Amino acid sequence: MYRSLAPVYDRLMKDAPYAQWLAFAGECWERFGAPRSVADLGCGTGTVSLALAQMGFRVTGIDLSSDMLAAAREKTGRLLASSAFAPGGSVEWIQQDMTEWEVPEPVDAAVSFCDSLNYLLEEERVVRLFRRTREGLAKGGLFLFDMHSPALLETYAAEQPFALSEEDIAYVWFCDYDPARRQIEHDLTVFVREEEGTGERFRRIRERHAQRAYEPEWIEGELRAAGFDVLAVCADFTWKAPTGESDRIFFVARNPRGS
Repeated sequence: MYRSLAPVYDRLMKDAPYAQWLAFAGECWERFGAPRSVADLGCGTGTVSLALAQMGFRVTGIDLSSDMLAAAREKTGRLLASSAFAPGGSVEWIQQDMTEWEVPEPVDAAVSFCDSLNYLLEEERVVRLFRRTREGLAKGGLFLFDMHSPALLETYAAEQPFALSEEDIAYVWFCDYDPARRQIEHDLTVFVREEEGTGERFRRIRERHAQRAYEPEWIEGELRAAGFDVLAVCADFTWKAPTGESDRIFFVARNPRGS
């Protein structure tokens, strides 16, 4: 996944709520303590990682896709050519499976936004991620993440197909939903305009992605089983408790200080 899509990922995600994810992280850190070092799990092309580095955090961006990390490194070079990180800010990119991530020193916080955890299709992998993240956090360290709710995947299935048609890019997006597993398959075909001599052509990209939703109660229970204190379970960039109609469920957990 994301091998062919990585070069156009940011173009397709231009309307994603990155500012809201960052604002939510900031609110969490105001309430529960600000970190100095942050691991961004499933960092993709590094939009969140780079924003945090610009704010003065020491960030490690972790992703399984070498192509997405290549895009992140290119963005880093462009950013540093035009501006600098805030004092203390830095970023490092590491290719790792986020269920097995490891850095030399424990970090003060781990984040995983943009529904990255929904790509873990088996319960055992979710459990492994929680255990590994607790091991990788300093005592008192915070773990912040969001996940698509079961209701949102059902909405995708009901409202598909989706389409975009712009001058330089277009896509057709179909979904196939398995209600028993609460798992959805996204079949995405993208057409990207490429200049060629005096003419132009469109390159076709096709990728298939799978995501699985989990009940918030199960996620909370597994966080506690992994040793976390669960500080908040809330919905849609607010501090309100999730309902059956919520789209994104946010979790805030802490590695106990006495652990």
